[in-house]
Amino acid sequence: MNRIFTISVAIFIHTGILFGQEKDTLGFIGRFQKQNNIRIEEGKMAITPLLGPSYTPEMSLTLAGGSMISFLTNRNDSLIQRSSAPVTLGLSVTGAYFFSTKLSSYWRQDKFRIFADIWLKDMPDHYWGVGYENAYTVPKSDTTTAYNRNWWMINPKFLWQFKKNLFLGISVDANSTTVTEPNIRMQEDPYYMEYGDHNTNVGAGIILRYDSRDVPVNAWDGYYLDIEAMFYSDALGSDNNYQAYSIDYRMYKNIIREGSTLAFTAKTRLSYNDVPYAELSQLGTPFDLRGYTWGQYRDKSLVYFIGEFRHTFLNGSGELSNHGMAVWLGTGSIAERFVEFKSWIPSMGFGYRLQVQPRMNVRFDFGIGRETSGIYFSLNEAF
Repeated sequence: MNRIFTISVAIFIHTGILFGQEKDTLGFIGRFQKQNNIRIEEGKMAITPLLGPSYTPEMSLTLAGGSMISFLTNRNDSLIQRSSAPVTLGLSVTGAYFFSTKLSSYWRQDKFRIFADIWLKDMPDHYWGVGYENAYTVPKSDTTTAYNRNWWMINPKFLWQFKKNLFLGISVDANSTTVTEPNIRMQEDPYYMEYGDHNTNVGAGIILRYDSRDVPVNAWDGYYLDIEAMFYSDALGSDNNYQAYSIDYRMYKNIIREGSTLAFTAKTRLSYNDVPYAELSQLGTPFDLRGYTWGQYRDKSLVYFIGEFRHTFLNGSGELSNHGMAVWLGTGSIAERFVEFKSWIPSMGFGYRLQVQPRMNVRFDFGIGRETSGIYFSLNEAF
């Protein structure tokens, strides 16, 4: 069985939360936690730093860190919720590194929202080829799948609310991949050779979104439907001309009691024309079918379904604590065309949740796939 290990021991510098303490008995940690809670109540910016070692077979021993940053764009606006920008970064003893952040911000009585994903990494990666058969039959090794990838991506989205819970927006995506040390099999792969060691892609598109979630970064109730069409063109500076269309549906329902949530998501992504290997639709990310190597399953089209139960424990006083758990079950498929989905892969697992700010979690997940498994450390929920 292949395993994707991401073992993290986080030192929660900010977290008296970890022990459920609000008293000053924890010294610096307790005072820091108390001051952060006061800042949140006053509508000020709050920062929860995280730091600890991690290990993956690809990156070796890594110093991983990050922070949960939350803020109000206008402290006098009662119709907006707290914006957030979780940040993660890591530096390996081998010299590999990564950085990512995911901004979710709310403006002008929630009539305007800005989201942004930013990634930068230079680290070992794996490429099995395109299609289900390659992903399932090619063994993972230094000579068959491993290579080094330098990749960056900037993807801002701007949405305007034109009716209650309905948003119309635009998306801009710029990304670049440079491959170094490709393995022998990659150099013989027709799809990889067609696009070469370096490509930059630039696209723009439109978004139609319905969003009635109570708290988007950790919803307990509500619905979400996102329809997006992206167009990449040399007229925008892209090396490749292709299109990508996606439909993302999510449902959240409180069951049993508050803090006990049944979540469900179904997503499909279809891409057409000259799609480079790095931008094909991919399964196995920390945000969908956990338990696989990111990008092991890739093709022009994907679909997946996930059901997840999330439960927050009660403390000794019968109130919601800062600790919780999650279990999930899902399945997905890839194919060149939408009508060709036929081979499905499973995903299941469980995880621990630690609330580091109100309705903002750190999650530790153990995912199980088909003959693979993985341990994940991330900020906020998978979906």
